Formats: sequence, structure tokens, C-alpha cells
Amino acid sequence: MGAVVLTLACNLMAVDPPRTVLSADFEAGDALTGWGPAQDGVRIVTDDAGSRVLLVERAAETGQGSTGVRRELPIEELRGRRLVCTARVKAEDVAKPPHPWSGVKFMVHIAAPGGDQWPQRDLPFGTFDWREVRYITAVPDDATKVELVLGLESTTGRAWFDDVSIAVLPTPDERPAPTEVYTGHSQPRLRGAMIGQVTADDLLEFGLRWKANHVRWQLTWGGFPRSPADKGDLAAYDKWLNGELDRLQSLLPVCERAGLMVLIDLHTPPGGRDDRNVCMLFEDKAYQEKFLEVWRRIAERFRDAKMVWGYDLVNEPVEGAPPDGLLGWQDLAQKAAELVRSIDPQHAIIVEPEPWGGLDALWNLVPLTVAGVVYSVHMYVPHQFTHQGVYDSPVGIGYPGDIAGKHWDRDALRKVFQPVVDYQRTFGVRIYVGEFSAIRWAPDDSAYRYLSDVIDILEENGWDWAYHAFREWNGWSVEHGPDKDDNERSPTETGRERLLRSWYAKNQ
Repeated sequence: MGAVVLTLACNLMAVDPPRTVLSADFEAGDALTGWGPAQDGVRIVTDDAGSRVLLVERAAETGQGSTGVRRELPIEELRGRRLVCTARVKAEDVAKPPHPWSGVKFMVHIAAPGGDQWPQRDLPFGTFDWREVRYITAVPDDATKVELVLGLESTTGRAWFDDVSIAVLPTPDERPAPTEVYTGHSQPRLRGAMIGQVTADDLLEFGLRWKANHVRWQLTWGGFPRSPADKGDLAAYDKWLNGELDRLQSLLPVCERAGLMVLIDLHTPPGGRDDRNVCMLFEDKAYQEKFLEVWRRIAERFRDAKMVWGYDLVNEPVEGAPPDGLLGWQDLAQKAAELVRSIDPQHAIIVEPEPWGGLDALWNLVPLTVAGVVYSVHMYVPHQFTHQGVYDSPVGIGYPGDIAGKHWDRDALRKVFQPVVDYQRTFGVRIYVGEFSAIRWAPDDSAYRYLSDVIDILEENGWDWAYHAFREWNGWSVEHGPDKDDNERSPTETGRERLLRSWYAKNQ
């Protein structure tokens, strides 16, 4: 898939092909020259096919830490560029690591004044045969060092690496954004929110009193990160999904009264997620088949629904490294979009990039060859601020200000949105920001200031958007005050609610 994706990307950008800055097949007699440091457990071996490959081993007595090799990359050629990182990886008896990001490592380490980054794929543990691993990452303009890391971290077992490649993507064209782009709706802008298990009265209030014109309708089974779907019971999944679709259909007339365009969001895909939050779609063919069946059913059921804006294929997909015989997200999204479009010629198809619908992850996704696709990202940067006090993370972090060693303000937020702006201009597509938020107990009205800056940037770029969330978990609620222990709605309008309602008031 990698070569096809890169070729298509270059054709669409009408620029030179990616330039390879590192290629390692380990066939040469001095294959480890340039890699370091020399460690026990690292050597070149010949595999069953007669090829020379890199083997990394860690025994039980080695304990915590890591074993592997590193190779520094030419920093002057990489600053401000996007890297395509590919390799073939195999593993045997790799023990379950303490964190999803530990274990088998095919990782880039980027050092920069704003903080170090470690982009990678979170790979499976246990035993698996050769898999192609691929991801794209961006190098900051002010990076001081970039190095590639291969090995095992905080685990034991054996891992093999071959056909390692680092290539530099061309710089996006500086063309202006097109004036006519498919949106799938007739509104100047969709401004709304993601919703939970809302009532008819909630929908009427959100549309008629708050003046929102859009809801992102979660099809969610259970909590995050664990869900009943993770058990893989497809009969139970069907029963749950049918009930959710019945409920949605029963409330579409209410949405019409409220003036709310609905995005159907498959928040919980078949099979759920594993312990690394990888969607099981990418681990078992049965789940991919069920996924396509689900979208066939949804498209057939809602193709004539007036208030449906479109279909969000999967919320925040994470693919890991699919084994041979399974589709990665690029190809699975293409297949699902073709299926939906063959049934429903009118409603928008919304696709989020892998992994996690991240801003820079958008460049992992080549625009699909299907009409009527809108590309979606989620915004929670900097995560230390937006998610403070969630999952035991530290609290008391203000905005604007210094966060994790970097100063964050509106200009810094504009910079993290730049990959999305580049993507929109390069490919001439519509952007939808399907989630953004800041936890309500951020100190001293920080959440208000952050949300105000984010929405200003969304509006500057003309993007459709949905706040996360309306009447879901109260941590994200703009109707609740800043006291983390107060779970009742505020008796007076919060600044965050006033902010959202002022923007919704601009809707027609």
C-alpha cells in the first residue's frame, strides 16, 4: 500500500516524488555501520527466506529499559518537512509491555526547544509474522536532532526489522484555497456539538434556543476506553446498533423541527478496541466484513433522510500494523466510501485520519477517489491543558501560558492547525473539526480563552465544527461551572456557554 499511497499523493500535489534519506535492508556486510550503540542482543541474522535482517533480543533478566539501535538522520534536510517512515517488522514471544507505546519500537525521536517528540506505531506484543509498518510524522522548523530507533523497550522477546526507509515528502503547494468545494449542505457553516444520549427536549433546546444547526450523533456502546464491543460479540453488537439506529430514526423529525443537521458517527466500530486502543477492525477480517455490512445498512436506511448531513465512518481510527490479508485504514475507508456512495448518492462521507483523527495525522490519509468526501480532524492540543484532571493527569494548568516547556497562545494554536490548512489548500477539500474542547475546571477561565481562540481559528478558515460535547459527560459541559466536584448545571450562564451561543447565533 505504501508505494501506491505515496505515488497518489505526489500526483495530487503535482510535485517531485518523496526523497529517501535512509534506506536499510541490512544486506551489506557492514550493515550496522552508522547504527549505535553496540549492545548485547543486537545482531544481523539470515531469515528463512535467505535475507539478512536486524534481530533484537531481550531476556527476562534485563528488566526495564531498552535494547536496540539508533541512527541519527540529517537534520538540515528534515526541518519543517514531513517524513514517511516504513519498515517490515516481525516478533516472537514479546511480553506485554506496561504501556501501549512500549514494546516493539519503530520510532523517530525528534528533539526541539518546544519539547521532544516520539512518533511511532504502537505495535502488537506476543508473536506475529512480518508486517509492513508505516506512518507519517512532521519535523518542527526548529528541531535540533532527529534519530531513528529500532528495538524493544520495557519488555522481553525477539523482534526482527528489515527494509527500513525514511523519505521526505514534498512541500505542499502554496496555492490558494479553492472557492467552490463540496460541503454536503447548504448552510454557510455548520456550527454545533457532539451529543450523547439526549432527549427530544434537549434537541429542541439546542436548535431553537441555542440556535445550533448541527449535531454529531455518537453511536457509542459503553465507556472509553473499554466498551462491551471489545468482547467481539457481533450478535450483541447488532442488537445494540439496531436499537441505536431505531432511536436515531425516531428523533430525526425532532431534529427537523430544531433545524439540526445530523452527522451519523460510528463511534464504536465492530470489535471495539484492544488494550492498545487499536481498533479490532485491523486485527480480524470478520470485523472488517461486519464494518462494511454496517455501513451498507446505515446508508440504505438513511439515504433519503432529509436531516442527515452525512456519515462519519469511524471515530478516531487507530490501525496499529494490520497483518497480511487485512486492509489498513486508507484502503478500508476507500472501500466503505465506495459502498456508501453506491447506495446513497447525496449525503456527505466524513473521514478522519489515522491515528486518532489528529491534526498532523491528516497527512497519513490520501484523499479518497469517491465524490462527496469531507475530511475531519479533532483538536485537543496541548493535551496537558485540555485534559488536565482526566485520567489522573495534573491540574492547575493555565492558558495562555507555558505548558510542558512551550508557550501556548493563539499563534501557537494556529501553528498546530497549519497542517490542516496545507492539506485543504493542496487537495481542495472541505474540512470539518468534529471535536474540540477544554476541561471545564481549567483554572481562571482558561477553558473559555482556549475555546475562544480555537473557534476564531476555525472561523478564519471557514471550517464546519462541532464542540465536544452537549449534554454528554459533564467534564466537557459548558453548562457546568469550574468546580470539579459540582456535578449540577450552573444556575447562571457560564462564559463558555455564552461563547458557544454567540457563535450559534450567527447560523441562518
